[in-house]
Amino acid sequence: MHEYPLIAKQKNNQHDYIKYPLIIAGPCSIENLEDMKEYCELLLKNNIHYVRAALFKPRTSPHDFQGLQEVGLFILKKLKELYPIKLVTEVTDSKQLELIQPYVDVIQIGARNMQNFELLKKVGKTDKVILLKRGFANTIDEWLGACEYIMENGNSNIILCERGIRTFDSELRNTLDLAGAVYTKQLTNLPVIIDPSHATGRSSLIEPLSLASLSAGLDGIMIEIHKNPQSALSDGAQSITLPAFQNLIDKINKLLSNN
Repeated sequence: MHEYPLIAKQKNNQHDYIKYPLIIAGPCSIENLEDMKEYCELLLKNNIHYVRAALFKPRTSPHDFQGLQEVGLFILKKLKELYPIKLVTEVTDSKQLELIQPYVDVIQIGARNMQNFELLKKVGKTDKVILLKRGFANTIDEWLGACEYIMENGNSNIILCERGIRTFDSELRNTLDLAGAVYTKQLTNLPVIIDPSHATGRSSLIEPLSLASLSAGLDGIMIEIHKNPQSALSDGAQSITLPAFQNLIDKINKLLSNN
C-alpha cells in the first residue's frame, strides 16, 4: 500500500463535521418537490438532518433516467428555504459543481467517478464536506489515493462510503465489503459509512446490513427510501418504504441505547 501523509495526519482528529451516527436517507434521485418534502419531514421527525438529493445520475444505460439535472435546481433551493436539512448531492463534472454549490452541504463523488482525478481536485478546492464512494472495482489503496487527491487540494472534510464491490456472485448487485470498511477506518480514522442499498440491490438486506455495520463500529449509513419503490424512476428494487425506514431507525436507536 502507498503512503498517504495527509490521511495519516487525520488519525488524531475528531472530525466535528459529522454527528454519530451519520444517517443519510432519501430517494435514489429527486423526482418532484412534494415527495422530497415528505421525506424531509420524516427525517427531521427522527432527528435526521441529511437527505439524499441527487439531480445528476450517471447510469449504466443511456436510456435510463438520468435525474432531473439543471431543471431540478429549484427543488434544492426550496428545500433549503423550508427545512433545517443538509442536502447530499452527487456531481459528475465541474460544471455541475458550480450549479449545486450554493445549495448543497455534502458533495458526493460516486463510485464511477472515484478516480476522476480532475473532479477530485475541483471538489478539494471547495469548503463543502465530500462524501467519497469506493468504486465497485477499486482496492482500498486506490480509494485512499482518491481521498488523498482531495486533501492535497485543501479539503480534509471527507466521509468515506463503502458501497459494495463487484464479485463473482450474480445474486446481488454488489457485495458489501464490511471487513474492508472497518479496516479503512482503522487505517485512516476518517468517518466511514456504508451504503447497503447499492451494496446489495435488494431492499430486504438493508436493515440487517445497516445494523451490522453500526455494530461493527462504523460511523453511519446511506440508504435509499421511497414512498412507492415500485414506481421509482431509478433503483426501486433497492429502496425501502417509509414504514420500513421508520422501523429501521427505531432498531438503530435501540441498538445504540444498549451500547
